[in-house]
Amino acid sequence: MPIGAETALRLMIVDDSVEDAESIVSAMRNAGIAVRPLRPASAEELGAMIAGQQIDLVLAAQQSNGVPLDEVLQLVKSSGKDMPVIAVADHVDEKSLSQAFAGGVRAIALRNNPQQLLGAVRTEWSDLEARRSLRRLEAQVRETERRCDALIESSREPIAYVHEGMHIRANGAYLEMFGFESFDDIEGMSLLDLVSPQHVEGFKQLLKSMSKGEAPPPRYELEAHDIEGNSFPAVMEFTPALYEGEPCLQVVFRRQEVDPELAREVEELRQRDQVTGLLNRPTFLRVLEDAVAAAAQNQGQYGLLLLEPDHYQRLLQEIGLDSADALLEALAERLRSVIDDQAQAARFGEHSLAVLVRADHVATTALAERIREAFASHVFEIGSRSSAITASIGGVQIGEKIASVTQVLAKANHGVQSSIAVGGNRCEVFDPSAVDRAEEERIQAWVSRLRDALDHNRFLLYYQPVISLQGEPGATYETYIRLDAGRGEMVPPLSFLQIAEEHGLLWEIDRWVVGHAIDIIGQRARAGQPTTLLVKITQASLADDSLARYVGEQLALHKVSGEYLVLQLPEAKVFTNLRASQEFVAAVAAHKCRVGLEQFGVGLDSFQLLSHFDPSFIKLDRSFMEDLAKNTTNQQRVRDIATKARSLGIRSIAEFVQDAASMSFLFSSGIDYVEGHFLAPAGPEMNYDFE
Repeated sequence: MPIGAETALRLMIVDDSVEDAESIVSAMRNAGIAVRPLRPASAEELGAMIAGQQIDLVLAAQQSNGVPLDEVLQLVKSSGKDMPVIAVADHVDEKSLSQAFAGGVRAIALRNNPQQLLGAVRTEWSDLEARRSLRRLEAQVRETERRCDALIESSREPIAYVHEGMHIRANGAYLEMFGFESFDDIEGMSLLDLVSPQHVEGFKQLLKSMSKGEAPPPRYELEAHDIEGNSFPAVMEFTPALYEGEPCLQVVFRRQEVDPELAREVEELRQRDQVTGLLNRPTFLRVLEDAVAAAAQNQGQYGLLLLEPDHYQRLLQEIGLDSADALLEALAERLRSVIDDQAQAARFGEHSLAVLVRADHVATTALAERIREAFASHVFEIGSRSSAITASIGGVQIGEKIASVTQVLAKANHGVQSSIAVGGNRCEVFDPSAVDRAEEERIQAWVSRLRDALDHNRFLLYYQPVISLQGEPGATYETYIRLDAGRGEMVPPLSFLQIAEEHGLLWEIDRWVVGHAIDIIGQRARAGQPTTLLVKITQASLADDSLARYVGEQLALHKVSGEYLVLQLPEAKVFTNLRASQEFVAAVAAHKCRVGLEQFGVGLDSFQLLSHFDPSFIKLDRSFMEDLAKNTTNQQRVRDIATKARSLGIRSIAEFVQDAASMSFLFSSGIDYVEGHFLAPAGPEMNYDFE
């Protein structure tokens, strides 16, 4: 289950302190978890919320006066819903731990340890999604079993289910073949009773080996007899199965009316592609399914390789469409010369081949490279023509982390397409176990890249006009940081700010943005174009007064008035760093700079914050702009915010404006400023006409 910005966590927080609750929400959003928080103020409100909507997790303070933990647990339990409760505690001792778990708490989260709290939330959320998934799968399995049962009953194939050698189910075709009138006549009968005497001993050994967990043979030939003692040659196919939840064997028991040797040849032909002589796609998919199932149970390591000849369409033009089969035949022959008995090859598509090998990642990668080299170094004879043909190979190491046929094929195909995209004659093998190592390497590469950008001035500022709906004069722009990746590619901040925060680089990025913004303000002022810039800063700059002092130094250096610099802080960060935010506002106010709140309106109690923090403006969270013209809930929230802000003398800004209908509504609702791509996109130049 993916946990992140794309999947919203419906979280209920039961806590006397709104500041503590907001701190938890903020920590989750910082960690990349989209949160839809609820905070009931009473037991009645808690019960109504539980009954009225789906809630994923409940975080309940262990010491709460408003709604005690015991009452929370009782209400959750009586709802009958799968709703994990995590107790939030200041500290843990053996007695409180025992009481909490005895009451039904799933986990304990320490309030003063954000990482442990996040870990507990992620674990319980993942477990919840796993349980939901299991319930969905169980329902699907029940429906599938019902349909399969109907199909088996109507099938003309003689099919039976056997447990410990005894019949527990048989369809009509099976009963008819042996001469039984109903299943009652065969229920509980041993499968051995249907085997001719000369084959009984060998069949006993087969049943014993399968009972010990050994894999059944693909087919087993013997002589059987019906209820009247008439003998006939037969072939049996075994498949492990479940019947009414119990493990058993599904047996397909076919009468052989032809020569056994001929039957084997026919079966072999049925499994082979007639052009290449390799396994055909349906047969290979069954083999792949078995390998994936074995890997899921940690019963072996397998690698899958898909390969396609490079520049296939051009090859066809050169050799002619009538030689397409000859081309595939030559490719298959070359492939056969490289692989050994540990690998199974197949024609997988019109011009693609596949190889399944029982091997670890190192051996799978080595095989892929041998195949690539075998193609690249060979001159293919196709009819009267000869041609050099290279191949693009994509592979995947099948393991517990990627144990579904769909995922395996998708990863292998992605490797093929990736190899083709960079020119072909290349192999790319995905190893799930290497993903974690690759992620660490990726993060370290980003840290080095950010360090280099700070040291060598590789950041850029983009500007988006902020337009007054009330006709106020003057040019105002929002600034956005970009990382110059070279060749005209600009990397947005969402790609690197989380990594920068985790590695202590945010405060340096803040200084870079503020310093360059003041420089630009100075340049515009000297050119007779006074401009106000809105600049985002992070909570990292609230730790001390260094940024405020730096602002004063830069304003003095560039001879700029602080009134043109407006610094923005996210609402959630101010809520959890209220004292430091108040001190920061006072410090920059000494230089005539203003401070505003962005991402406003999505906190647990945004208006309460305004009684402790006096911003120059508030910028509504962009989520309010989604389908604003039709979303009446968002419309009412925007009106409330605009009205409240105006009553407090605070300017309001709506960002991410997407259409004319939204613009019309924002104007009528009393919003002061707007910005968004509908009006003008962000860019490296300030060229908007504010007149």
